[in-house]
Amino acid sequence: MSGTRAAALIVALIGVFTLVQPATAAPFIVTEAQFNKMFPSRNSFYTYSGLKSAMNSFSFANQGSDTVKKQEFAAAMANFSHETGGLVYIKEINQNGDYCDETKPYGCPAGAKQYYGRGPIQLSWNFNYKAAGDYIGQNLLGNPNLVSSNATIAWRTALWYWTTQTGPGSMTPHNAMVNSRGFGETIRSINGSLECNGRNPAAVNSRVSKYKQFTGIIGVAQGGNLSC
Repeated sequence: MSGTRAAALIVALIGVFTLVQPATAAPFIVTEAQFNKMFPSRNSFYTYSGLKSAMNSFSFANQGSDTVKKQEFAAAMANFSHETGGLVYIKEINQNGDYCDETKPYGCPAGAKQYYGRGPIQLSWNFNYKAAGDYIGQNLLGNPNLVSSNATIAWRTALWYWTTQTGPGSMTPHNAMVNSRGFGETIRSINGSLECNGRNPAAVNSRVSKYKQFTGIIGVAQGGNLSC
C-alpha cells in the first residue's frame, strides 16, 4: 500500500472512530460537594454513588427544567433528612414496634417485629417491604436487612416510595414537585395523616426548614406552597 493510500485510510478510520464515540454525559444536577454540604454528619453508608446508581431505575430529578429538577432533589433530600436525622440513622431507633399486617396473605416471614424503619425513607411495614422488593427485584419481605446493608438498595426503596406511592396524600411526592404543587404536598404524601393540617407543626417546620436550607445550597428558588 502506498504512503498516500495508507495516510488516507488512517484519516478515514479516525473519522469513523470519532463518529462512534459516545456523547459526553450531562453533569448530574447536584454535585457531590453540594450533597456533602447538605449532610455534613451523614453516615458513610449513605453514599452519593449509591444514590446515583439507584436513580438509574427511577424518574427522579430528571424531568422539567433545571429549576424543577433541583427543587425535586432538594425536596426529596429534605424529607429523607428529617426521617433519618440528617442521613445519620440507617435503622429506626426503636425497633420494638410491630409493623406486621398479618392479614396479608404473605405474612411476615422475617418475623413480626422485623419490618421497622430502614433507609432514607425509613421504609416500614411488611406490605411496603413486599411492594418495594417486588418493584426493585429484591426479596425485601424475606430479608428486610438488605435495606440497611446495601446502599443502592436503601436508596432505591426511598426513590420507589417517592416516585410511585401517594401515601396519605393524593399524588406521589415526585408528581407534586414536577407539577408545581409545592413542597408541602410532598409532606402530605409521606406523613400527612400525622403531621399536616396542624397535627404536628413542629415536624412540618423541620421538613420545610431543611428544604429551604437545601435549595440554598444548590442555588434554586424554593417555589410556593411550602407547608401543609
